[in-house]
Amino acid sequence: MKTSIKIALFVVFFIGLVGILAGLYMYNMKQKDMAKTKPDFVISATILQKEFEDDETRASAKFINKVIEVTGIISSVKPTENNGISVTLVTGSDFSSVICTFTAVKDPEMLKQGKEITIRGECSGFLMDVLLNNCVIK
Repeated sequence: MKTSIKIALFVVFFIGLVGILAGLYMYNMKQKDMAKTKPDFVISATILQKEFEDDETRASAKFINKVIEVTGIISSVKPTENNGISVTLVTGSDFSSVICTFTAVKDPEMLKQGKEITIRGECSGFLMDVLLNNCVIK
């Protein structure tokens, strides 16, 4: 077998091995414990939504993949897939709001429509609404 073929096979094998190891690492990575994680930003739901509405590019660079502690008034509470809960916070805008997704809630009685609440979560973006995932009640 030629040396160049051996080198090419080695490179392909090495790239495949690195890909498999990276995939295993990502699959087994633990989520952040939001209750113990220090927030990068403490902000109201109205201001957070307004920053995305005013300049989405700048706000995306500032907030996406950051831990945000947001305070606002609950406008709705809905169940999600996998027994989660989605809480929508009032922002003053008719077209946009802040949606916080919980995987589990220790005390669901705290989530009543019209109640002011502080929630900590990881910002995942803006699709007409600001999305916070992996949320916990502060």
